[in-house]
Amino acid sequence: MNYNIILAGVGGQGSLSVSVVIANAAMKAGLQVKQSEVHGMSQRGGEVLANLRLSDSQIQSPTVPRGMADLVLAFEPLEALRYIPWLNKERGVVVSASQPIRNIVDYPEIDSVLAEIRHLPRFRIIDADGIAKAAGNPRAANIVLVGAAADLLPIPISALESAIDEIFARKGEAVIQANRKAFNDGKTQFGK
Repeated sequence: MNYNIILAGVGGQGSLSVSVVIANAAMKAGLQVKQSEVHGMSQRGGEVLANLRLSDSQIQSPTVPRGMADLVLAFEPLEALRYIPWLNKERGVVVSASQPIRNIVDYPEIDSVLAEIRHLPRFRIIDADGIAKAAGNPRAANIVLVGAAADLLPIPISALESAIDEIFARKGEAVIQANRKAFNDGKTQFGK
C-alpha cells in the first residue's frame, strides 16, 4: 500500500500542523512515513507545500511525483488548482476549502476557481472556515479539512483523533475539544 498526499496552502493556515497530525497518526497505525516541506514566503502569505508519503513498506523519496497524489488537501482553492498536475487521474481526490485567501492582486474570481475544481472527477469542497467558527475555534479550519478527508486516508479515525489530541495538548483541554469538534464536523459533511 502506498498513499501520497499533497498539502497546499498559504502561510498561517496550519497546513504544516496538519501534515504533522496525519504523519503522527500514520506512524501510530504502523505505516512508514516520509515528508517534505516547502515554506516559500509563508510568513508573508506565500505558498506552503508539504508532500506526505505513507506506505506499509520502505519509501524511497519524500516527494510525490507528478500524477501520483492520491489526495490533494488544499487549504485555499487556488492552491488546489496549482497542484492538479500531481493528482492521480484514476483515483486522486481533491479536498479543498471554499474560502479564498486573496494574497495576490490578480486573484481570479472565486466562482471560476471553484468551477475548475468541480470539473474534476473526484473532489470535495468544504466551508472549512465557517465550520471551524461554529466549532468554537476559527483557527481550526485546517482540522476541519482533515475530517473532510478522513475516510480517504489509510489511517484509522482513532489514530487521527489521538494525533490531534497530542498536537494540541499543550494548549489545553478547551483547544483539544474545539479541534476534535472541528474534525468531527468536517467528517460528517460527507456523511462519514
